[in-house]
Amino acid sequence: MLLAPGARAQQELLPYARECAEKIGPIPAFDCTKGTRVPITVNGKVPATYVPQMTCDRPSLLPPGEGENTDGQCIPESRALVLRDDGKVQISAYCRQKKIRPANTYLYDEVDLISHNVETGSTCWFQALAPNPLSADKGLDGRRVPPPEEVTPPAGKPAAKDFWNTPAKTASGQCGSCHDSDPFMYSPLIGQTGQMPRDPLGLYANDIGEDFKKWPKPVALSTRGNTCTGCHRIGSQHTCKTAMYETVGIYSEDLGKYLDSWARVYPNSHWMPPGLSMSKEQWEATYRGSIDALARCCENPTAPGCIVTPITGITP
Repeated sequence: MLLAPGARAQQELLPYARECAEKIGPIPAFDCTKGTRVPITVNGKVPATYVPQMTCDRPSLLPPGEGENTDGQCIPESRALVLRDDGKVQISAYCRQKKIRPANTYLYDEVDLISHNVETGSTCWFQALAPNPLSADKGLDGRRVPPPEEVTPPAGKPAAKDFWNTPAKTASGQCGSCHDSDPFMYSPLIGQTGQMPRDPLGLYANDIGEDFKKWPKPVALSTRGNTCTGCHRIGSQHTCKTAMYETVGIYSEDLGKYLDSWARVYPNSHWMPPGLSMSKEQWEATYRGSIDALARCCENPTAPGCIVTPITGITP
């Protein structure tokens, strides 16, 4: 018996969403427009207008999806929300803009949601994408984002199966390769909002859903007395290869072209640790040796002095 696309999506999404709700916690419906607006500034100020492919103080650092016609890395009106953070469960959402839209729009190009059990480490991932080609006058209606496990929505509202991607499609984006140190990845962009749960040294496992169990198991790298890993882990995938260098002002050509002059000068060029108040010389004396040691371990985890630690959870 052949199933219609919507029924097939529900058949795939619901079992995963229900297991996430059972092992982590229920996800409420939410309104993206009520989230904290993510500021996009240029040389410390809000620009009069936004244009495609412009530079800014804090680019999003998020790669576009396959075939997406985005307006770059400096796009206003994204929103961040923390739906729950109580020491047991952490749930955060990010309503992302990839096209320039008017202020206070309710349309979004992507909605991402992370649900994390602090006590076991179990983590779930949900994603919704506007169809290509992206357009400023079309997108996901973020005024009521349905709970992923919801079967019957209120009249006139989108059903979960019509809003969220299937687990297989979400997992194909390999979110875990970037979120390789813990579920919630810090960036200067999101850091402005204060809307990001933190569990930097806690349990973490992608142990719900067959598609997510196939992701590479996260591993942390460190060295004895390392000043960086005293505060958070360094994951062996994206963090080792890319994010660690971005924190000290070293960007790929694709992302570096979106940095304005403000972002290229210390201390703005260095975003670890957050809220820098030391001189460049003090930073070098405190952190440079630790960064160099981690870089050697990222290059060769079996090198002398490298500490390799699997990042795991507790199976509920």
